[in-house]
Amino acid sequence: MTNFTFNTIGLFISDNEKMVEFYRDIMGFTTDWNGEEPNVMMRHGDMWLIMFPRKAFEQMTGQEYTYPKGLNGTVELAFHVPIFKDVDAEYNRAVSMGAQSVFTPHTMPWGQRTCYIADPEGNLIEIHSFTQN
Repeated sequence: MTNFTFNTIGLFISDNEKMVEFYRDIMGFTTDWNGEEPNVMMRHGDMWLIMFPRKAFEQMTGQEYTYPKGLNGTVELAFHVPIFKDVDAEYNRAVSMGAQSVFTPHTMPWGQRTCYIADPEGNLIEIHSFTQN
């Protein structure tokens, strides 16, 4: 058995400024990023989102990597809200603030209300609830 806690997601990105604005202003993360350092640390409750420029990461590791283009179907960041109507409200709020709509709110056959938006670099974000009222 391991003795660690999972609490951080890392994204390799192209545009720190756009991504910080999105996750701070739309998704509610906090940060003390100074606008100059390549490494960005953002916090939302007990979770951390770290972002690092792709080119700087390649320089640091001495390797080239391939990255998805457009909507990124390899990972999602999932955000839980208390009840179904909150899924719709958060989806509408995020889209009105500039998030890209991917999948409007739907109630799925397994009892989950869910929707998807995308951040400026195409990473998928799910907003969901399993509680109707």
